[in-house]
Amino acid sequence: MKLSIYGKGCKKCDQLTANAQTAAEALGLTVEIEKVTDMNAIIDAGVMHTPALGVDGEVVIEGKVASAEELATLLRA
Repeated sequence: MKLSIYGKGCKKCDQLTANAQTAAEALGLTVEIEKVTDMNAIIDAGVMHTPALGVDGEVVIEGKVASAEELATLLRA
């Protein structure tokens, strides 16, 4: 599973990355986490508000830092 964190690399982006890693570990998932900081790539992905999270190329969270619990529920589905 590939997770993409979209944002400029701010504290919120770092927290979303940490929460995604925690959720994946809690579920026993092997994930590749990619940080997308290029504004053109972020816009091309359709992201209007950062931070955002993409799962296997589909943006599923935008404009907020989801908790590890929220992300675990999302990744479980």
